[in-house]
Amino acid sequence: MGTATCVDIILAILLPPLGVFLRFGCKVEFWICLLLTILGYIPGIIYAIYILTK
Repeated sequence: MGTATCVDIILAILLPPLGVFLRFGCKVEFWICLLLTILGYIPGIIYAIYILTK
């Protein structure tokens, strides 16, 4: 994909599933991020930032 913009990173911190959804749509990355965010906010943030910057 490429590098993430500042807006992507801010969305990944505030609402991790939304940031991933805007980049990937309703694919498996979004569902993993949503599940991690439900289980714990910090893992959701970490996964979102990782997947957006990968």
